[in-house]
Amino acid sequence: MEHTDTGRLKFYLTSIKQVFSFFFSLGKQARKTKAFYLLSFLPVLISFVIKFALIFSEHRDIQGIYIFTNIIMAFYLQFLILVLALFFGTSVCSEEVEGKNLTYLVTRPIPKMSIILGKYAAYTLLTIFMTVVGVVISFVILNLGDLLDFSLYKILLKDIAVLSLGLMCYMAFFTFFGTFLKKSIMFGLIFSFGWENVIQYFPGSTQRFAIAHYLKSLLPAPTTGRFAFLIFRLEPTSPAMSVFMLFLITVVFLALACLLFSYKEYILED
Repeated sequence: MEHTDTGRLKFYLTSIKQVFSFFFSLGKQARKTKAFYLLSFLPVLISFVIKFALIFSEHRDIQGIYIFTNIIMAFYLQFLILVLALFFGTSVCSEEVEGKNLTYLVTRPIPKMSIILGKYAAYTLLTIFMTVVGVVISFVILNLGDLLDFSLYKILLKDIAVLSLGLMCYMAFFTFFGTFLKKSIMFGLIFSFGWENVIQYFPGSTQRFAIAHYLKSLLPAPTTGRFAFLIFRLEPTSPAMSVFMLFLITVVFLALACLLFSYKEYILED
């Protein structure tokens, strides 16, 4: 029995690896990926403009790490990771249905759940890479004069880790909804820029129903200044509980996506 279970687990892992390798390679060359690469470099352009403006400004005492932290909060956390997770997460299942490739996938000798897990892992890694490249370049541009201050790299690594957790969590959430909603993009837009950007500012425990709440609880955020609205009414959850909740949400929605994809009969329309 133990030998059988071990063989089955190895089969599942091998299947996931094969799906991951195929879609990661395919995803790197996709037009959609190239378009989102350009979008992910928007904060790099913003960082360059800000740095150039500071050189000729009277406010040269403004620290680059302060600006960098607020770019992370305002652009990456509130916009980019939501957009990336939405379009890549919902496409894990929907692009196979709409592209009529699902029949070929499910007839291969691999478990259905490995298709979801493999594609999820491939697209999550792609979106993390897009995000990290822009974050690192923005960090370097804004902190050119302080690159020997190694304490700043702790902030950079923490920001990267938090954004990666955010992508992992949002991707799982949108992967689940992409398995059963035909209008998953529309739902995702309402959720991302409606629910997530409103409920996190509610007082009390209500804000804990937003994924963004747990991400903000992990990021260093300014308490004063022109960007203070980003943490308006934030009642942070402890770091340990925030990480636990992000992993829990990821596991729950990935499991639901795998179950639904395994048992649902998809009708391919002409």
